[in-house]
Amino acid sequence: DLLLSNSCIPFLGSTEGLDFRTLLLDEERGRLLVGAKDHIFLLNLVDVNKSVKKIYWPAAKEKVELCKLAGKDAHTECANFIRVLQPYNRTHVYVCGTGAFHPLCGYIELG
Repeated sequence: DLLLSNSCIPFLGSTEGLDFRTLLLDEERGRLLVGAKDHIFLLNLVDVNKSVKKIYWPAAKEKVELCKLAGKDAHTECANFIRVLQPYNRTHVYVCGTGAFHPLCGYIELG
């Protein structure tokens, strides 16, 4: 119904089924940060398909191999699923991902 009434703009940035899980609204800069499988998207709030920025942040290859050896599914479990997007200060966001069962965190500069 929303599409038919032109009341929304769907995000077309990925056809890879990236398992979107985490959102952070940055109203001050007019952006939405979206955590997904191996990616962090920075979207424009006015048009989510305009000027899409994407950060590719996969788990380390050796961690993915260990995950597979432990009997986990390579496509649905052995990746870096972004789970935390938290404002740190005016210029950075704190980000954490599963890292193929070896969690890792870092900071993104929002320049």
